[in-house]
Amino acid sequence: MAGPEKSPVLADAADVLSDQLRTHIQKLAGFLNPHAASINSRFEKRLKTLRYGAKERNALQAITPGAVTRTVASGQPMAAFFEQVEYHGRRLAKLNLPPGQVLTALEEYDKLLAPMLHRLFPEEFANFQWVREQLHFCVILTLNNAYYQVREAETQAFYELFRVELESRNLDELLRRFLASLAQFCRADAAHLFLLEPASGQWQCKSSFSRQPRRPAAPHLNGLMQDRKVLARLKSGHCWSWEGAEPGSAVLLDPAWKKRYGSCWSVPLTMGDALAGVMQFGFKKFYEWLPREQELLAAAAERCLLSAEKARLVEDLAKREEQVRALAEHMLHVEEAERRRISRELHDEAGQSLLCVRLNLEMIEQSLPEEESARSRLAEVREMTERTILEIRRLIAALSPAVLEQLGLGAALRQLVNRFRQMHPAKVRLQISKLHHLPKKIEIIVYRLVQECCNNIAKHSMASHVNLSATTADGVLRLQVEDDGVGFHVEEALEKRNSFGLAGIRERVALMGGKFQIESQPNGPAGERSKEARLSRGTRIRIELPIHPGKQAR
Repeated sequence: MAGPEKSPVLADAADVLSDQLRTHIQKLAGFLNPHAASINSRFEKRLKTLRYGAKERNALQAITPGAVTRTVASGQPMAAFFEQVEYHGRRLAKLNLPPGQVLTALEEYDKLLAPMLHRLFPEEFANFQWVREQLHFCVILTLNNAYYQVREAETQAFYELFRVELESRNLDELLRRFLASLAQFCRADAAHLFLLEPASGQWQCKSSFSRQPRRPAAPHLNGLMQDRKVLARLKSGHCWSWEGAEPGSAVLLDPAWKKRYGSCWSVPLTMGDALAGVMQFGFKKFYEWLPREQELLAAAAERCLLSAEKARLVEDLAKREEQVRALAEHMLHVEEAERRRISRELHDEAGQSLLCVRLNLEMIEQSLPEEESARSRLAEVREMTERTILEIRRLIAALSPAVLEQLGLGAALRQLVNRFRQMHPAKVRLQISKLHHLPKKIEIIVYRLVQECCNNIAKHSMASHVNLSATTADGVLRLQVEDDGVGFHVEEALEKRNSFGLAGIRERVALMGGKFQIESQPNGPAGERSKEARLSRGTRIRIELPIHPGKQAR
């Protein structure tokens, strides 16, 4: 219990007692002392009639004027009485006795005390009435503080549990911090949190707490936990002490506690009707488990189980996500390898065969007389073959550009832009700086991103101007592609099914731990708008990629 110097409310209550009031209290105590046992007995019977429990009756007896008489008679200061009122006020709060019922009980005591004082001490009755009113005020002030302390501790406990749930990075940290918070709340000396494995029926200690400076050791679990009677007792929740032959010690999941601690609280973790786990709190001395604490721990146990299940699902989802991303990254590598294989086969097989066909056609063409109609037809076939060879070379360059392998990203982007200019009327401006010594994976990803952006512009934008820039700084490669085309609704485009252009760009960027941003809005064709409108509309894509694997873009 807190002393007067540690409780401002107790100090306030003591200050209310003036010297005159203290004198009258001592006088009242002297007159009342011979009759205190009788009135306390009648008050006890009255409380039983009103159906107050034994623990409630004991606490109420400790805050009456009769308790003041006992305090004064024993030579203790009044501050000791108010400490007693605060202590039993906290017990009444934890017993879930509403403040209104406490006041009703005190009124019942006054109904017994007032007639007796009026009958025995009529000349002092007015003074005694004043003393009772002042004491009643101080007791109510102290009780309000006691109830506030209990409610504040409960609020703080739930706030701490909410904070733990938000801040915990994984399931193990969540269970450890959850258990520590609850152990601090109920002032336990040690605690364990166990979960029951449904398949094997075995208990696993998921977290432990100890007030000792050393780290709590993992318990050697009891071997009796598959017993149905034991499981039923764990499911119901109990407060046990084993001074003598208390059967509760048989259901301690950590049997070493019987030697270390004097009592234990056991709080079940249930999912529906099934027992999923249990929290056990150990105390060096017997510490009574009151209803309010039982309710809070039961609610906390439910929250703990739900939070643990949510954390487990989040961890499983993260693992699955990582597996999907690893698979997607592997598929990108497979795709690049397949592109290289196809380009080699086109070059080595189809490309070389078509070259031979072209040479043979040319030789046959030259061997025929000039006036032969067959010669002109052969010339047409030869020209068609030459165009096919050029198209195959373009496909080979698109599938696996040799310039990217040999000269790096900068040269590959210039080649890509030059080919775009040859096939599309839009004016393209390319800005490149500091692209030396990039990882090969980054170069391939950036090339494919630019390639996809150019394809989208060619197919959909109707743009007349395109700006493309690629720079590196602070360990980040920044890529920007903008055009003055017709634009589109970004959200609708990203949500379209069977449309993988933008989605593919976003996924490639995500796989590299980068950032992807796109801005666009529908607009008319570029030729039908003013220069100012063209510059302010269109589509802009910004991409940031960390150059070193594992580092996020800032």
